[in-house]
Amino acid sequence: MSVRFTVNGRKVSANGEARQSLADFLRESMNLTGTHLGCEHGVCGACTINVDGQPTRSCLTLAVACEGSEVHTIEGLQNDRVMIALMDSFHTHHGLQCGYCTPGMLVSARDLILRGKAGNDADIRRGLAGNLCRCTGYTNIVTSIAAAAAALAAQEAA
Repeated sequence: MSVRFTVNGRKVSANGEARQSLADFLRESMNLTGTHLGCEHGVCGACTINVDGQPTRSCLTLAVACEGSEVHTIEGLQNDRVMIALMDSFHTHHGLQCGYCTPGMLVSARDLILRGKAGNDADIRRGLAGNLCRCTGYTNIVTSIAAAAAALAAQEAA
């Protein structure tokens, strides 16, 4: 099957199998390995990317279903102001250990901040319910997201 969509600002046209997941397409055909595969059932959130501005489990999404879509992986968000604040905050507040869940966690956290859902720890924890981490216990992740949200709010207020 043929599919055309945009990945990280670059138009892509590819032929592939109708059953190929978007995660496999991104990793194997585009060498965008920041999209991690964990459970491959949509439960762990490691494969979370943005499709048309919405956090999406790329392990459950077929590449052919993205015809005409705008796809952003973690690699395509590295110059985004919210993502920069999050990456800085994750570094400062030790919001990662092994790093396997981090790309999906960052994409989800970015969405929480953009939607104004990172106002307190309970909101952040609720918003991250679909992202699993086996290393951190989440405390430093929540602290990192809250600090990034506060820093961005302070920038906007200035």
